[in-house]
Amino acid sequence: MSSRRFHVAHLENAKFERRGLRSYFEYRDLGIRRATRGKVVAHVIRARPEKAPHGEWHAHDCRVQFVYVLKGWALFEYEGVGRVLMKAGTCFYQPPNIRHREIRHSKNLEMIEVVAPASFRTRASPANFRTRASPANFRTRASPAARKSPARRSRG
Repeated sequence: MSSRRFHVAHLENAKFERRGLRSYFEYRDLGIRRATRGKVVAHVIRARPEKAPHGEWHAHDCRVQFVYVLKGWALFEYEGVGRVLMKAGTCFYQPPNIRHREIRHSKNLEMIEVVAPASFRTRASPANFRTRASPANFRTRASPAARKSPARRSRG
């Protein structure tokens, strides 16, 4: 038997569940975990009404994690990078174990997230953790393209 399975997930049968990593999001499983036998997980994430992000520093113990923003925007902060505004049309890759947090998001935020492996550990960072990049040095409304890579950003 092949380790791959064909799978399709149509929108008209979609169900969002409140169970997931963050209580301020709802998750729509796209069936990729089952189709890949746990190698990859993919889901649509959307903001829950009247729920704000906690802003807690954390890191994910995974090999690959990327997100594509479908609607709205989200402001994240990354260790060694600083604050980055992700908006509709933005695709971002988070290196394994990079410490980060979500600061805030729009009410209509929707994203697709893909993570490998499907089961991964999330570690909270200490409350006194501070990023090496000072948040005061970053404008929250700057274009994400201006910060594509830490090497392209001025350090002065």
